[in-house]
Amino acid sequence: MTFKNLFYAAALTLPLSALYSCGSASAIDRQALVERNNPHITAIDTLSSLSVGNGEFAVTVDVTGLQTFPELYSKGVPLGTQAQWGWHSFANPDNLRPEEALKDYDFGRGRKEPYAVQFKEAGRPHDAANWYRVNPHRLHLGAIGFVGLQPDRITDIDQTLDMWTGEIRSDFKVDGSPVAVRTYVHPEKDMLAASIKDEKHLPLAIRLPYPTGGHCDDACNWTADSLHTTDIVRADANSALLRHSLDSTTYYIDLAWSGNASLRQDGRNQLTLTPADNEWTVTATFLPDVPQDAAPTVAQNRDASSTYWKDFWTKGGVVDFSHCTDPRAKELERRVVLSQYLLAIQCAGSTPPQETGLTYNSWFGKFHMEMIWWHQAQFALYGHEDLLNRTLPWYESSQGVAREIAERQGFKGLRWMKMTDPSGMEAPSKVGSFLIWQQPHLIYLAELLYRANPDSAMVNRYYPLIQGTAEFMADFAEQDSTGRYILRGIIPAQETLRAAETVNPPFELAYWHFALNTAQQWRERKGEPRVEKWDEIIASLSPLAAKDSLYLAAETAPETYSDIRLTSDHMAVLAAVGILPNSPLVKADIMDNTFDWVYDNWNWDKTWGWDYPTTAMNAVRLGHPEKAVNALLMDKRTNTYLPNGHNYQDNRLRCYLPGNGGLLTAVALMCAGWDGCETENPGFPKDGTWDVRWEGIKPLP
Repeated sequence: MTFKNLFYAAALTLPLSALYSCGSASAIDRQALVERNNPHITAIDTLSSLSVGNGEFAVTVDVTGLQTFPELYSKGVPLGTQAQWGWHSFANPDNLRPEEALKDYDFGRGRKEPYAVQFKEAGRPHDAANWYRVNPHRLHLGAIGFVGLQPDRITDIDQTLDMWTGEIRSDFKVDGSPVAVRTYVHPEKDMLAASIKDEKHLPLAIRLPYPTGGHCDDACNWTADSLHTTDIVRADANSALLRHSLDSTTYYIDLAWSGNASLRQDGRNQLTLTPADNEWTVTATFLPDVPQDAAPTVAQNRDASSTYWKDFWTKGGVVDFSHCTDPRAKELERRVVLSQYLLAIQCAGSTPPQETGLTYNSWFGKFHMEMIWWHQAQFALYGHEDLLNRTLPWYESSQGVAREIAERQGFKGLRWMKMTDPSGMEAPSKVGSFLIWQQPHLIYLAELLYRANPDSAMVNRYYPLIQGTAEFMADFAEQDSTGRYILRGIIPAQETLRAAETVNPPFELAYWHFALNTAQQWRERKGEPRVEKWDEIIASLSPLAAKDSLYLAAETAPETYSDIRLTSDHMAVLAAVGILPNSPLVKADIMDNTFDWVYDNWNWDKTWGWDYPTTAMNAVRLGHPEKAVNALLMDKRTNTYLPNGHNYQDNRLRCYLPGNGGLLTAVALMCAGWDGCETENPGFPKDGTWDVRWEGIKPLP
């Protein structure tokens, strides 16, 4: 079937490729697939630290298998210990209030609209905006590592992350003496566990930092001991309960160890645990409250971790590139497998993930709601919809705030915030407060959940949120004098455009069409009639604006292809087909021309990690599989994948998990296609070099 035929197809069935492994009738050796991509580290490299976690909690370690060198790694991939519940706020002695960070804007809708923004001029609005951007911020909960070691004392490093079992095996020598550390995180508890073999009886330090409140850092201020305290609440021969108090925040660390060891407090916020045996174990459980149950042993942690990860890899979707002869296939497989692991440990919790996951803080540790699709759509596509279903209920707890934002600006329904924290509070931003492409994400993600489990319970669970979201979207779309519906007063996904000037950005228009259609389908599933007004908007949304047979960055940006500002940042125009299915708003030939121009001429040095999957997904739906592969593997800084699998952006963002998630979603589209697609493996060239085999992956809409 040609692209133009597919373009307007309304297929009702899934492709056969969604039901079977492609390329071979034989099952994929999943253990071999995972293990051949296990990271192997043989030297100290601050960008190659390794992590274990469970989605709610993660720990990142250096070559010692622990957090021995947090200062050394602070500018690499930092040695974080973070949990979804671990947040802190500095004092607010001036009683700064969120409403003081509001500023009225007039977008021609006949009223003033207050937005939470940043202020350049001094005064309470400036101070309030800055305070609510910084607070609350995510905590580093504590570093556990060997005391007194210097990097030059460590030799013969042999470290492997075994993703099949969730174990980090770290073997090395200290002054010529062998040390072996095995590190785990329990799949259901915020718990680090380690077994240690060491004839030198190296002591462990438990160090508790004060937060920095920094925009992008490891959240460790090691020079502020006077501002916080660590107390030993209780202790016996093999355990101790620590309490860490920072301003109004308190949490606990439940330590337990085997064998003979002594614990002493060396400073206000540092303790040392010194073993007397050559082999011993230690666990540290991080909790927001006093623990009620005994912690599992290290052996129990190891067994639980192994069971969990084998189940994860056995039941979910996988892609095997080992039969490909294209020399790039091995690297693509490595990126896919490592991304699956990283997103499961970093981005599968009870709140949406931050862009650097649970490794270190970016944007003060807050999460960005326009990124949730990039992090988590892939879970539903790879058979891990349970992990996506952990997070989406956060929308329920935050819908009150979303309704207040919409009402404050004169809209109906739920207007989802951009940058926020577990409370749902809107962080002031000169850009984020004007974004709207986070609005439809909930509808898209809930639809993926329904497609994975199409039952009434799923409909009942998310129906109210979908309807409230669609109600805002319908109210936000304005009818102009020609009768068409437009979108304005926004900063689009391509953030180089200005809110006061922008009308009808292409991705947002296409997303409005898709999401309102999907919301109507949910009404039908619920047994409710379609909303007549929504159908009117769907039918009358503005087509994407074009000039010289190229789609523009916005209807109000005719200079798109002559102004480098508009050919930098995200090529969001391509997202209108790729991330989204084809729609009547788009003409196939113009989108094809636009793809060619972007592919050949875009300012690729000013892009982000998810721009490469965006380009690849557009290429797949347009029928250019060779360019889809090229886009995913383009040799650019922001498309770099480190030995640990993290998508490196720059010196600030050494981790960027939306890139990993986008990669997985693009590969899902390349393998399983989309509704109505009749091509097997539509995203890979048919030249005989890409014998890609996969199992358990679902098609996109």
